Amino acid sequence: MDSAFSSRHIQPETLFICFSHLRWNFVVQRPHHLMRRAASTNRVIYFEEPLHQDCAVAWLRTVQDFSGVTIATPVLPHGTADVTGCVAALLDELVRVHALPGLVTWYYTPLALVFSAHLAPDVCVYDCMDELSAFLFAPPEMGYYENALFQCCDVVFTGGRSLFEVKRHCHDRVFCFPSSIDTSHFGRARSYLPDPDDQKELPYPRIGFFGVIDERMDMELVSETAAAMQDVQFVMIGPTAKVDPAALPRAANLHWLGPKNYTALPQYLANWQAGWMPFALNDSTRFISPTKTPEFLAAGLALTSTAVKDVVSPYGSAGIVAIADGQSMTSALRHSLVPRDPAWHFKVDEMLARSSWDSTWQAMQLEINRVNDRNMRDAFPEIQSQPHASAGIRNA
Repeated sequence: MDSAFSSRHIQPETLFICFSHLRWNFVVQRPHHLMRRAASTNRVIYFEEPLHQDCAVAWLRTVQDFSGVTIATPVLPHGTADVTGCVAALLDELVRVHALPGLVTWYYTPLALVFSAHLAPDVCVYDCMDELSAFLFAPPEMGYYENALFQCCDVVFTGGRSLFEVKRHCHDRVFCFPSSIDTSHFGRARSYLPDPDDQKELPYPRIGFFGVIDERMDMELVSETAAAMQDVQFVMIGPTAKVDPAALPRAANLHWLGPKNYTALPQYLANWQAGWMPFALNDSTRFISPTKTPEFLAAGLALTSTAVKDVVSPYGSAGIVAIADGQSMTSALRHSLVPRDPAWHFKVDEMLARSSWDSTWQAMQLEINRVNDRNMRDAFPEIQSQPHASAGIRNA
């Protein structure tokens, strides 16, 4: 084996820098599941968007997650003129301090290119989990930077089939990795768990939702359904974003309980009779692949959803999730309160067994290693014909 190749590119550890538009402490989503797995054998830094505070100089706040992921947040003084320059300087210092022989940059937001495009990673990954340009208040330059990211990244992952169909022609290496499931965590809800204090006084039956409450929720549908089913308690869990909490629909049987810790979610779900996903059908939901779909199912809850494309297929078409609109939502939810038969549970478990965050991470890692291997061959053409081990992204 060529010594230059083996010493430079077969590394015991790699530095992952993940650029995200999501705050680590907001809600547990796709980045958490994947970066925590990456951190089992690599050094992982989750680089957040900057905060502006009353401080004299720009600085970088770092905290470590229980999994070993380091969350880095640039903190800038109010009125900072050159935000991009300040963040780029903080990023450079971070890379210098945590430098390892291998570097992977992992993007959830193309806008991070503004301050990170100068980095020279071994592999650049774009994990496209949402169509951010379709979200409320999306910056108009989002499309420009996404096109730039397509030009410089090595591999693209998509968070669902709809996104894959849109992005597959934008890059020569695009792979679909839909939402996966932590079955053991949400499966706890299938057995008895004590009812949380802020829910235990609510009557039965209960139908619940958990997730971010934003422009993707059909508030009119929520209001109309609660009014039509006054004997049912609707439990709504999650933080609000881009919507005024004071403007949420109100009713005696509609309970907005706010955000909950990921570890506590099974307790809530264990004490519901069914789940629902009252998504609006608009630009912001056109390409979503809700992670909560398999999470509801792993909890053993019958689930009803509006016709989000990535829920209709595969879950609706398989008869696992009921698909309803404004006219049929009430009857579908009534039916969901009837206990599921063993055949439904078997079908659910059979589908969930084909998808886990562990298997998703392993498959992603394989593609990253293939790209890294190809890049190294391009850099060292003299070893094209020589057998060698895969490059330095360590297995989870």
